[in-house]
Amino acid sequence: MIRASRDEFLERGFVICRGLIPPGDLETLRKSHEILVDRQREVWASEARPGDPSGGIWETSAQPRLMINRMDGLHSKQTADTIEFWLRENVHGLSSYLISEEDCPPTEMMMMCNPVTDRGPAKWHRDFYPPLNAPLMAYVDDILETGPRYVQWNIPLYDDDVLWVIPGSHLRPNTEEENESIKRDPCVAVPGGIQTHLKAGDGVAYILPILHWGSNYSNRLRRTIHGGFSRLTNWESTSWIQYLEPSAQETFRRWHKRAIGYMDYAIDAFQAVIAKDSKAYLAALEELFPKRGDKGVIKSTICLSKTAKHIYNHCCRDPETLTENEKQGVTQVHPMTLQWGMPLSERFTAEEARMIWERFKPVDDVMQQKKLSLFPGFQGQETFYHFEKVPAEMTLENWFGSWESGRLDD
Repeated sequence: MIRASRDEFLERGFVICRGLIPPGDLETLRKSHEILVDRQREVWASEARPGDPSGGIWETSAQPRLMINRMDGLHSKQTADTIEFWLRENVHGLSSYLISEEDCPPTEMMMMCNPVTDRGPAKWHRDFYPPLNAPLMAYVDDILETGPRYVQWNIPLYDDDVLWVIPGSHLRPNTEEENESIKRDPCVAVPGGIQTHLKAGDGVAYILPILHWGSNYSNRLRRTIHGGFSRLTNWESTSWIQYLEPSAQETFRRWHKRAIGYMDYAIDAFQAVIAKDSKAYLAALEELFPKRGDKGVIKSTICLSKTAKHIYNHCCRDPETLTENEKQGVTQVHPMTLQWGMPLSERFTAEEARMIWERFKPVDDVMQQKKLSLFPGFQGQETFYHFEKVPAEMTLENWFGSWESGRLDD
């Protein structure tokens, strides 16, 4: 395994690893990934809608992206190493080291490609939207207390200088200078930003929610392996496992079985809340995210408040009355933020769902303010939810007390 400084990773929010892929392996990986690109392009062409270019998404997207672990029917022995790549010690082993999570599995396994025509820069952003998970400082406090739960990678098969990052921004809100720059023009370099000049085979590992920027989506050839590692994961399909080497098959099957089992601990957490058993609730969270401190439990609790609402919407409301965002919340599976979609919701009765939401609603209420807002550098649209701060009254003691009072008291 190549060396990388975990201290640098934690302090700056990213670390560049030179020579992650040995030069002799590059051509083989290029060929196998290009087979998938060609197969996916055929699918996109067949899905092109009236009025679209003949290539469909390949021609319309500013960043055509392969979702490698979701490409049902497109894998074969020829493409096995697009999956097996994620088992390499320089990738899997290094990721486990960086986030101090023994044997952590990959989450999404992807590839970012260049557009057909120049599309210019994207906007500076952080890869999350607080209404769907938690405010920025819930993430920051958790990272400072125990370390990150997830590491994300860009690993180019050809030279790639698209990504810029702002060192240390994963541990703080935006500065005034950053906000003013993004307000003026979110598509230009921000003071303090660093361009990651990656050669073919290099890699950059970074901590979300670091502030970052896709600086130029040109038609220059781009094939950059992209994805990450975390304790909790979910693969909608595992049909590709059959094409892997036996040892790789065994590893991915073990991870898949383990991933499915984690949902049971989420069920335990919700059952504990129904029973008003705070000790059982904390024990269930310890199984999901071991050795997290109070700040980590707060972050998980805020995330579970979103899941509680999705469960309630699925079990207790008329689907016709749900907004599009609410419908998406009901079906979305994203274990890193403790969302398992309908497979989780279907484990509860309507009465249980009502009690779960009743217990978590004080958390959801306190996460909102009276005015709509949208902060620079965040994804999504205006919302009542807090973008940055966790309200002072959001403590475990207050929340456990709200099971009787129905409100969070400061």
